[in-house]
Amino acid sequence: MDRTSDPTQPEPGQSRPPTMKDIAVSAGVAQSTVSRILSGSPLAIAVAPSTRERVEQVAQAMGYRPNPAARALRGAKTMLLGVIIPDVADPFFFTVALQAVTLAARARGYNVVLGLADSSTTSGEGREVASVLEARHCDALIVLGDVNAQPRLVEDLRASRVRLVGIWQHTLLDDVYAVNADNSAGIRQAVKHLRKLGHQRIAFISSAPGRDVGEREETYRSLVPGMPGGFVQHVPNTPAGGVAALRKLLALDDRPTAIVAATDLVALGVLHEAYEADLHIPRDLSLIGFDDIPVAAYAVPALTTLRMPTSAMVDAAVSLATAETVPERGKPRLFRPKLVVRSSTGPVPPPQD
Repeated sequence: MDRTSDPTQPEPGQSRPPTMKDIAVSAGVAQSTVSRILSGSPLAIAVAPSTRERVEQVAQAMGYRPNPAARALRGAKTMLLGVIIPDVADPFFFTVALQAVTLAARARGYNVVLGLADSSTTSGEGREVASVLEARHCDALIVLGDVNAQPRLVEDLRASRVRLVGIWQHTLLDDVYAVNADNSAGIRQAVKHLRKLGHQRIAFISSAPGRDVGEREETYRSLVPGMPGGFVQHVPNTPAGGVAALRKLLALDDRPTAIVAATDLVALGVLHEAYEADLHIPRDLSLIGFDDIPVAAYAVPALTTLRMPTSAMVDAAVSLATAETVPERGKPRLFRPKLVVRSSTGPVPPPQD
């Protein structure tokens, strides 16, 4: 097929991206009409549905993509959301949360620009984020997770001059809209469940520092006072951290009969080390995680955990980020996790002879 029979095809050897002018020529309409149709701007004169459909079909066939820089210069929305992930090692943020943000953004006609800020290193902190912030083409930024440990990132975010929405980060940034989990309510459900099963010696494994984890530990300490020294372990937010924590807990003279882990990632390490130590979960030890990452349901045994209301939290955050008018800033919106009981919790084991 030659170009005379299909005007949406580029000239042989043509590599430049299609423009609105190309679409206008192919669709047989004015370039201004194409601009208003593809930008979503209101039209002074109504356009027939057949014309709108033809323009959109030609644009799709030609592989047209809007230029965010050009849109920004015109003062129009770029339809881009920046998403910053401070902890790239956490599968909850890098898979579950990011997917939810992407879907919620697409439902509103937005695309996502990803910025990674690896808290495990200092030399590269902020470089990936800067690539998002320096361009200044995003209509808003959403931060997934806590940024307290990354002062350079906090500084960059404060200087970004775009709307900021934080989820699960609890950091008191200027001009930030916060959507957080009710961590206290989650830990209360976990402890209540274990006590119904007869557990009194309940340990807590705290992962990497952050206000989310700090709130979980604080609530545990208020609900389970007077535990022996060593019943609270602080480890990195990795399966290896869970392994190290369980080894220390098993070395205590008065072992716990149950453990609440600050994250599922740490809990998976506990499951692994329990198997290596020839412990049966939940007969010898009950275990509860937090987050309900996808692999939690397929662990052996399946992990009892606190499920984040991720979809509802993300939808609220994206709504704040994309609202036409600037929302009023108030207290953080809190969403209550739900206890999901699986096979890793059971009745307290009988005393050993």
